[in-house]
Amino acid sequence: MTKTGNRSSSAVEDYLERIQELIETKGYARVVDIAGSLGISQASVTNMVKRLDAEGFVRHEKYRGLVLTEEGESIAKAIGKRHRILTDFLNLLGVASAEVERDVEGMEHHLSADSLEAIESLCRELSSNPELLLRIKRSERESK
Repeated sequence: MTKTGNRSSSAVEDYLERIQELIETKGYARVVDIAGSLGISQASVTNMVKRLDAEGFVRHEKYRGLVLTEEGESIAKAIGKRHRILTDFLNLLGVASAEVERDVEGMEHHLSADSLEAIESLCRELSSNPELLLRIKRSERESK
């Protein structure tokens, strides 16, 4: 989990990640956009946005919507990187795409930096060594 003292939680990280994604793709993030992308009510998003603002992760700018603070952006980028590394790892191993997203959502908030670094190193090795990757996949199929 991202270190932000006791101010962080999986929900906070998910919101910050989603806000960052919206800003990158649309150029802005509004409550209505966040609610639509998460499939939850605008009232729920508004409550979380108030919390994120109070904790110093976001601020509201007129005509721009939500803007991540430096700390909020740092957390969002870190959780986005975790998401990409874990997604790449499970995809490399041939996990079904429907399971990958569900599994990554469950794992991304609970790995230490050391474990994530190890997985990232393993992904690099597997990507550069197709024979090893094939042996792992074969071994996995044979053990089922």
